[in-house]
Amino acid sequence: MSRKYKFREKDGAYFISFATVFWIDVFSRLEYFDIVISSLDYCRKNKGMVIFGYCIMPSHVHLIFRSDDGKPSELIRDFKGFTSRKLLKAIEENNQESRKEWMLWMFKKAGSRNSNVKEYQFWQQNNQPIEIWSLKVFEQKLNYIHQNPVESGFVIESWEWKYSSARNYCDDFEGVLKIDVNL
Repeated sequence: MSRKYKFREKDGAYFISFATVFWIDVFSRLEYFDIVISSLDYCRKNKGMVIFGYCIMPSHVHLIFRSDDGKPSELIRDFKGFTSRKLLKAIEENNQESRKEWMLWMFKKAGSRNSNVKEYQFWQQNNQPIEIWSLKVFEQKLNYIHQNPVESGFVIESWEWKYSSARNYCDDFEGVLKIDVNL
């Protein structure tokens, strides 16, 4: 039996999380956050990604989305492939990155364990998409996403985390990434 999780309903909305290999805290620098934000924005504007909620944490990303093209698996595959290449390049070229050698060594170590990877592996492979099949499930997953930085002790209120759609759902703030409000 395949352990690979699948997107069963191609036109449905999904909650998905993906983490860096070994849960490495890569997203500790604004430029790395910005790569993920600009990539999500590109997918939203050009690849049919409809975003209802997101949160970028130091080692992982949470997302509630739908694919307008009915190809959620391909959309996430392309997003992860592009961001991994872009983030690895940013780390390699960042002279201020004190953990550069260690992170690249860890990404290479993860890549050597995976026959599908040529050199570096940035993201873990298992995504485990969860279909959003009701408003209750949507609210539950959105609350989970928004509370993640609070539960981790980074902020007191969910809207204080800059890289979360909690700001988009708050009247007084604008998020760093535009979201779509209708399921």
